Amino acid sequence: MSKKEKNEKPQEEPEKKTPEAEGAAPKPDAEEPSGQPEQQAPETFTLTKEQMEKMEGLAKQLSTLSDQHLRLAAEYDNYRKRTTREKENIYQDAKIDTIAKFLEVYDNLERAVKQEGGEDSAHKKGMEMIFHQLENILTGLGVTVEDPAGQPFDPNKHNAVMHIEDENLGENVVAQVFQKGFLLGGRVIRTSTVQVAN
Repeated sequence: MSKKEKNEKPQEEPEKKTPEAEGAAPKPDAEEPSGQPEQQAPETFTLTKEQMEKMEGLAKQLSTLSDQHLRLAAEYDNYRKRTTREKENIYQDAKIDTIAKFLEVYDNLERAVKQEGGEDSAHKKGMEMIFHQLENILTGLGVTVEDPAGQPFDPNKHNAVMHIEDENLGENVVAQVFQKGFLLGGRVIRTSTVQVAN
């Protein structure tokens, strides 16, 4: 290789300096969006007479359907409440009818317990235990026994079979109870059979 060839080496092209390398800020090609949506003018529509009439008809139909829905919801709520009341009344009636059938047993056990003599008798103690057990069952069912002696006479709860003149008692006061009454939640299962002072 000759000296001439050695000296004629291809020269490397100098690197082109970009504006970023020199520290200068790049020129934006296009404006960046500012983050706020551009406000566009609201579109306006013109409706024909037929379209307006159709819209009014649809609005009336919607209003009618809304009223029907509200009425139906109210009717269903009333139906639900009414059926709940009816079920409760049926249950209470069945309960009262069942309890009423046991009241004669209650009366007979009460009479047997009140008999004098035989305090240490196993038979009498057994009768007392059965009577108290029946009392506890009735109390557990919500039954209250009414003994209205000395209270004002109430024709809704009392059945007057006798009248007596008694200066010690006021007018229309229960003087004596022949048969106790029974109540269930304010409802009368059996009226009290009483004697009333005039």
